[in-house]
Amino acid sequence: MAPNSKNKTHHHGDLRNALIAAGLDILKHKGLAALTLRACATSANVSHAAPAHHFQGLPGLQAAIAARGFQELTDHMRRELDSAGDDPHLRLSGICEGYLEFANQNPAMFQLMFSSTFDFQLDSDLLARSAEAYGVLSDTCAPFEIPGTGKEGGTEMLIWSLVHGFANLKLSDCLGPKDAPATRVAFADFLPRLQLRADRKDA
Repeated sequence: MAPNSKNKTHHHGDLRNALIAAGLDILKHKGLAALTLRACATSANVSHAAPAHHFQGLPGLQAAIAARGFQELTDHMRRELDSAGDDPHLRLSGICEGYLEFANQNPAMFQLMFSSTFDFQLDSDLLARSAEAYGVLSDTCAPFEIPGTGKEGGTEMLIWSLVHGFANLKLSDCLGPKDAPATRVAFADFLPRLQLRADRKDA
């Protein structure tokens, strides 16, 4: 062991946030496969045992990092809402574009957030942040629901399935070469084909 290495790695003012920040950096520059407890500990300059003890293993750290991802996803969607005006169709298109922008800019984080490697119950912040993101989707889809049909919530599931599927196809390079027809179609071009009507009078 190098001289003073114990002192260098044992003390940290805010271990939780330091490890989360390390994980975010690893995701951004090295991808999901590189996100390990040891790598986060090394990046945060703490002992290798520290993250395992603080987060009860890698799934706990992943959940805490994913919470930051959902917050950023919410921010992306809300920025688009702020510039979309009052038209329900433009607002719906806006949150979809924000969703896709986030996925495109943060592929490793996007993969982590919707993976099955951790339990959402592990982190109360993750539950709150993911619910907040879904709330933006739900509220924006509300004008297109038809009250009294017993099918409330169907529109948000339709839109989420569509935009999430499109994001995954693009990230997986399943849409073909960059000059393929599918890659020349903007996602906003798909929404009019759904013929959604803003029928709610209280929207």
